[in-house]
Amino acid sequence: MAVKYGKFEMPAKIKVDDETKKPTFTRFIAEPFERGYGHTVGNGLRRILLTSMEAPAIISMRMEGVLHEYAAIEGILEDITHILLNLKGALLRKLPTEEHPYGREPMPLTKILDVTQEMIDKNGGQYVVKLQDVMDAALFEIVNPDLPLFTATKPQNRRIDFKVAIGRGYVPSERHAIADKSSDEIVIDAIFSPVRLVNYLVENTRVGQDTDFDRLILEITTDGRINPEEALSFATQIGILHFQVFEQLQYLPLSFEQTEEEINTDRETLLSKLALKINEIELSVRSTNCLIGANIETIGELVLMPEIEMLKFRNFGKKSLNEIKSKLEELGLYLGMDLGKMGITRDNVKEVIEEYLREKGAKEPQ
Repeated sequence: MAVKYGKFEMPAKIKVDDETKKPTFTRFIAEPFERGYGHTVGNGLRRILLTSMEAPAIISMRMEGVLHEYAAIEGILEDITHILLNLKGALLRKLPTEEHPYGREPMPLTKILDVTQEMIDKNGGQYVVKLQDVMDAALFEIVNPDLPLFTATKPQNRRIDFKVAIGRGYVPSERHAIADKSSDEIVIDAIFSPVRLVNYLVENTRVGQDTDFDRLILEITTDGRINPEEALSFATQIGILHFQVFEQLQYLPLSFEQTEEEINTDRETLLSKLALKINEIELSVRSTNCLIGANIETIGELVLMPEIEMLKFRNFGKKSLNEIKSKLEELGLYLGMDLGKMGITRDNVKEVIEEYLREKGAKEPQ
């Protein structure tokens, strides 16, 4: 039994202000929210964006011929302390995925710095060594390759080792856990957070004759290691993850009032997904053949099947099951769905889809 609640006004779509949009800045506009929810949502997202975004950063450096962080190097104008300060501004981009993770352990990177006399002479007796000169871009995209690190006045041929880790927020050097640390390896503070600034503004907006609803304007500035759209998407998912903790206290579920138009729109959207053919969601040949062999032709027939029952299909294994679950998740669907409220069951799903396709064909202009 579900407890019936009144309707909450919710934004149908998040708008992006294209006039002010830049690679590292985006203004998002969401309206309408119920009164007070602009601040509730805006402040929550702002706190997550500023504290919980992850990105790679350099956490240690080892330069051949340098024993400690207070050393001066022959042929280099800056001392090691100055070079380390410059390194903190290095911006590296890489989004680990389930298919290509690179773990939480520091990743070693090595590059041989080769500054020739010719390079020094061409630059008036001083060659400014930049981030791209000391770091290989094969594993990470270097966001600011022209970042100056130090100035060489004599030819240099040295090995430089870095360790790059992924983390959150600001982590001082003493908190880095580095296994097999060498005696001449210099650990540095790391600024992992890729979000530099988040502002939010709440204004009044109109719904019908009422003008006390909220318009939320959210401005996100990043440093390029992720873009604002990625940051907002990640922050939203992190927030949902933490709210789900309290679902265990759900004694009675809630259902919310909807207008007739919203109900029809929701049904139309769902049916358009259920009517898709199995071969339209780009499954592997093995998974497709297994489903066709089980006489499952549409997504509607598929989502009504429980996982346990699917594993009984011939030549159908866990790998195929995970692939199907992933594809359905992209559509906002899942296996074993209860569509009884929509009047859809395993017995009538084919007839419902056929009727939907006939009505859709009749509405489309000839």
